[in-house]
Amino acid sequence: MTELTPLDQAHAAMQAAPEDDAARLRFYERLADSELFLLLAREAEGDTVEPDLFDLGDARFVLVFDREDRLAQFAERIVPYAALSGRAVVSMLAGQGIGLGVNLQVAPSEILIPAEAVDWLSATLDAAPREEAARPQEFTAPSALPEEVLTAIDAKLATAAGFARNAYLAEVTYEGGQRGHILGFTGAVPGAETALATAVNEALVFSGVPAATLDVVFLSDSDPAAASLARVGLRFDIPEREVPRTEERPAPGSDPDAPPILR
Repeated sequence: MTELTPLDQAHAAMQAAPEDDAARLRFYERLADSELFLLLAREAEGDTVEPDLFDLGDARFVLVFDREDRLAQFAERIVPYAALSGRAVVSMLAGQGIGLGVNLQVAPSEILIPAEAVDWLSATLDAAPREEAARPQEFTAPSALPEEVLTAIDAKLATAAGFARNAYLAEVTYEGGQRGHILGFTGAVPGAETALATAVNEALVFSGVPAATLDVVFLSDSDPAAASLARVGLRFDIPEREVPRTEERPAPGSDPDAPPILR
């Protein structure tokens, strides 16, 4: 029996509870976080790719698969393809009137995602967290956070390998008496702050919990606040980055800040 992928599992949960908005959001989150293999019309040229377009009725779709062997099984021949993150694919397709065919004919997670849903997912992923200035006065153990939020944060941070060492979740009281929850990162790689803050924001959006909010802060190991958070906070360990395979040139879409160009 073929091993189920995380996308298969998220799709099965969504199908089992069609009225559950949270299950549907988790599927789209897994799709965005997955590495996808995009079927191309011809070999990529630099950062420019030309997906193979399929007309189904009055709609157009490109095809992606969450494993190389699934693409091979569908194509039954050697075909050009590009390995991209799900977020790079939807960013590339947004506004083009093109839908997404996922794992068609080769997996239990096969699904046709219309262009409108692709545009929605792209806009959701593009939503940036707000920057605000406030001075924490006290950290205490986290409370009153739904389990769905904790699970979403844990799953999202597991995809941030190498971006930071760990994170601590705590309740915070600011000067002036305002209270909330805060996630403090330690050992963050310089330049990774925006990506980490965006990842946390996505975790909240896709958790399915309405109006879930969380402050994010980045702390050096010598900052007294880091020690305070470590004493009372819920700790999340972030995986170390795996050493990438050596390649002659980067694959199209491998840089999340520069998605491939759709020809």
